[in-house]
Amino acid sequence: MPTPENTADAPVDAVARPRAADAAERLHRPARTRTFPLGELRVSYVADGAVGLKPRGWLPAATDRDWATYADHLDERGHLVASVGGLLVEHGDRALLIDAGFGPQAFPDAPDNPLIGALRSGRLLDSLDELGRAPGTIEAVAFTHLHGDHLGWAWNPAPGSTEPAFTRAAYLFAKPEWDQRHLAASHGATEEVLAVLAPKVRTLTDGEEVFPGVRALVRPGHTVGHVTFEITSGGQRLLAFGDALHSPVQVAHPEWSAAVDHDPGVAAEYRHWLVNELTEPGTLGFGVHFADVVFGRAERDSRGRTVWAPLP
Repeated sequence: MPTPENTADAPVDAVARPRAADAAERLHRPARTRTFPLGELRVSYVADGAVGLKPRGWLPAATDRDWATYADHLDERGHLVASVGGLLVEHGDRALLIDAGFGPQAFPDAPDNPLIGALRSGRLLDSLDELGRAPGTIEAVAFTHLHGDHLGWAWNPAPGSTEPAFTRAAYLFAKPEWDQRHLAASHGATEEVLAVLAPKVRTLTDGEEVFPGVRALVRPGHTVGHVTFEITSGGQRLLAFGDALHSPVQVAHPEWSAAVDHDPGVAAEYRHWLVNELTEPGTLGFGVHFADVVFGRAERDSRGRTVWAPLP
């Protein structure tokens, strides 16, 4: 796999053709666990599972004509494939996990649900094992926000135990997110979940460094205290932007807010800024729900459009 440095510096035309063929296949499948170096850090997508997003309900500003244009982003059911998982950041023996998947969950598509289709998750602890990282060695779990598909293994008990697997970890949330946690009750942050999280919670402020090279940028929109984690090392930058973007199509259309965004207007403003940042040299992005193209950057194509260019 090319390093981030090689990918960021390569001419767009030199990588566009192989990427196009590869990405077309990868848009239709959940992300696999993947690892690459970022300066002195090692970053890994940690797979937990996947859920289908129903495009007309999830992104209500997009029209049927739009989805005809972006049909290559839809699976055989006509859904966007949304991966579920987390991002492991390692610095020597130390480790930080960003988000904790959905946990051991599975349900079929319900035709009367306008937003989501079938879900299957629960692999995150196995994925950590594949990476050689024991959950008990993770010093903190930093959350982009308080929605259930990011909290799963932080509150569900580990197999064979009555406690979650992250025995040593502090749970990090932006202060406005935790202070207004009641707003997330309908998104999976039930009283039962919050009771498990609360004893381990430490709140973050905007700009705070939470791990070597990892800084919390509190950027509301999707939720009141949504966080993008800016990861820098070796002259490279990776923006782990959580649910600021749910699909690669929003890189081309940052004006398309998700139906579940707390403040669609503020969310759209932030997406415009974020997409512009992702075009900067040396800057990569991590989209946790981006099918099997979770790592990439924004590039201008031959027509002047801004598109998601995944790492090969």
